[in-house]
Amino acid sequence: MATLAPPAGPFALGTFSAPGGEPFPGLLVTGRVLNLSQALAWAPSGMRAVLERWEEALPVLSVLAHEDASDWRPLEGLRVHAPVEPRQVFQSGANYRQHVIDLEVAHRSPDDARTVEEARAEIAAVMDRRAAEDLPYVFIGLPSAITGPYDDVVLPSWAEKPDWELELAAVVGRPAYRVSVQEALEYVAGYTIANDLTDRATVFRRDMKAIGTDWLRCKNAPGFTPLGPWIVPAESIADPGDLRVTLKLNGETMQDESTKDMIFGVARMVSYVSQTARLLPGDLVLTGSPAGNGMHWGRLLRDGDVMEGSITGLGVQRTRCVKETA
Repeated sequence: MATLAPPAGPFALGTFSAPGGEPFPGLLVTGRVLNLSQALAWAPSGMRAVLERWEEALPVLSVLAHEDASDWRPLEGLRVHAPVEPRQVFQSGANYRQHVIDLEVAHRSPDDARTVEEARAEIAAVMDRRAAEDLPYVFIGLPSAITGPYDDVVLPSWAEKPDWELELAAVVGRPAYRVSVQEALEYVAGYTIANDLTDRATVFRRDMKAIGTDWLRCKNAPGFTPLGPWIVPAESIADPGDLRVTLKLNGETMQDESTKDMIFGVARMVSYVSQTARLLPGDLVLTGSPAGNGMHWGRLLRDGDVMEGSITGLGVQRTRCVKETA
């Protein structure tokens, strides 16, 4: 397990299991865990069941967090799973200004006549236009790609250019459909960390370029979305638009950017998704990744690499890459 960084606020939520035991939803307070399937009157079977009654649960959790009962157990010795199993995962692309500029430069074709400076200037103008026209870019991810915050990440044999993308993820706490930007954050129960891995070699279809991006192939291999370690309640995060997103690869900092660089903030993303889809408790809205991915550095993921991702107040996840075996 990674060196633990305490989450912001008086408590956080997660999914845990004892050796040989079944996963359970837990309340985390200063290195201790309370089994919520036993502590809450309605005996939730998992974290999603807690989130489905979030407005009722939150004040109860606040009381439990200050109780010194004998049912608490030390975090040490428990396995930490992905904090929630969502029904839907909504992923945001091209939502960090500098990240998009870097990708545009990295993906230039060999016959592109533009200089690096010209390419950067052109894509910067596109970002300005997108912001002015208020058009986020969202696509669908698979819940089956989610894995725990300390689990190994298997690199598929077909993935030629696996890359990292650390992101702030909003966790939905109430059904939301066609909500306004002004009210959108009222539907967010909390925040967690997601590493939205991408195989850069399969982002674009090679057989028919007109088809465009292939998000199924490039992003949804099993384990390609390490999630967690915790869900930190929204009330404990003063401003999701001012958090530090940091990813280290084998101890070297690769991503280190503020969510201030997002083109569209959390409220705008949640509202935008809800105009088309009905958001459900436990669903995830990933908000995009900042500059510093592997394509920028010319260094993609390899067998044995260790990624350590952190976001202000949300803890640290640590995952090791392993090559797929036959």
